[in-house]
Amino acid sequence: MIIDRAKKRSPREAFGKALVEIGKTNKNIVALDADLSASTQTKLFAKEFPDRFFDVGIAEQSLIDTAAGLSATGKIPFAATFAVFATGRTYDQIRNTVCYSNFNVKIIGTHGGVTVGEDGATHQALEDVGLMANLPNMHVIVPADYAETYAAVKYAAEHDGPYYIRVARASLPDVFEDGTEISPKGKLIKEGKDITLVTNGETLQECIDAVNELQDKGIDAELIHLPFVKPFDKDIIINSAKKTGLVVTVENHSIKGALGSAVCETLSENYPTKVVRIGTNDCFGESGTASELLKRFGLDADSIVKKIVEIKK
Repeated sequence: MIIDRAKKRSPREAFGKALVEIGKTNKNIVALDADLSASTQTKLFAKEFPDRFFDVGIAEQSLIDTAAGLSATGKIPFAATFAVFATGRTYDQIRNTVCYSNFNVKIIGTHGGVTVGEDGATHQALEDVGLMANLPNMHVIVPADYAETYAAVKYAAEHDGPYYIRVARASLPDVFEDGTEISPKGKLIKEGKDITLVTNGETLQECIDAVNELQDKGIDAELIHLPFVKPFDKDIIINSAKKTGLVVTVENHSIKGALGSAVCETLSENYPTKVVRIGTNDCFGESGTASELLKRFGLDADSIVKKIVEIKK
């Protein structure tokens, strides 16, 4: 299922390069940053289009309000900063200015989840997806690798309304080929009959490894990738649950308010099924390497396999 495990590419670079590409064909594309252009990779757009790039400094609330103002003049602003600041420090501006007015603002939150690593709990956004998914008019995408991040940026540029795209910090193995498309429809990565595994973002890598390990243990897992948390593809979840009768969600995020919650809400209302959620459980992150923290919170392949084997006993 993985195209090349040895080759890793940066989703943040994919965002920067996609932004430059769409900027070449659409002069209404503008980019904004909050003094983190080297980290978010908006520096690529700034180099190519200096007159269409705005660094507001360490003033994230101004970042969103400025983006909203530009949107009101017909521009398509992409506003980028770390996910913890992009959604937390700016929540009032996103809610009352961007979403209430349904402005065409694209918010890019990089460095989400525990894989931010050594920066620790203050910089590990574990609630950003939930915050954004609960806002009216907002669309939320959590892409899994370089190619899908590239596709998500282009999709957001081509579709009207507020978008939040969570972009991973770490370089990741390729799952999807360059040129892959993205849409609100979920992606069936592997068919199976014994259990449904649902994920998105960088934990797709871990779930693919987990599915392969489970196969060796005689457990035939179905794997579903849902890059869109909102709008949410209910049909793919319901149909899979009818087949397997057991669902496990895995997300680099709190189990509250995001992917796991969406799956639970969907099934409780349409086809009641046991759901086990794997993610951070009502807690803050910790400082450590990305791999150490994935293991600490049960998000690595080995921990996922162990949990599923326990469930299936």
